[in-house]
Amino acid sequence: QVQPVESGGGLVQAGGSLRLSCAMSVNIFSITAMGWYRQAPGKQRELVAQITSGGVTNYTGSVKGRFTISRDNAKGTVYLQMNSLKTEDTAVYYCNVRGRRTYGRAVEDYWGQGTQVTVSS
Repeated sequence: QVQPVESGGGLVQAGGSLRLSCAMSVNIFSITAMGWYRQAPGKQRELVAQITSGGVTNYTGSVKGRFTISRDNAKGTVYLQMNSLKTEDTAVYYCNVRGRRTYGRAVEDYWGQGTQVTVSS
């Protein structure tokens, strides 16, 4: 199955750090962008951070200065370093990969199954 595979979630106290990793289960032809979304109970899924193939990054306002997204193009892996975690960061975090599975195919969004991040007070 062609999908991103996440790792690194867990339980941490407020003020702590976690690092999420994500890589595609199989290689695809090209990747346009990779990113992380999150969904808290009762809330809509929201973009947390995204990085393009050219290295341009985008963050939602509430995580700026605390979270850092990076990617290893050689490994096709994206990371999310989360520092100074707050209880409101508690959510399921989903990896998103936007790209083409094969040459000539339309750009598609691929979603991971999600990893739980819980920040306790």
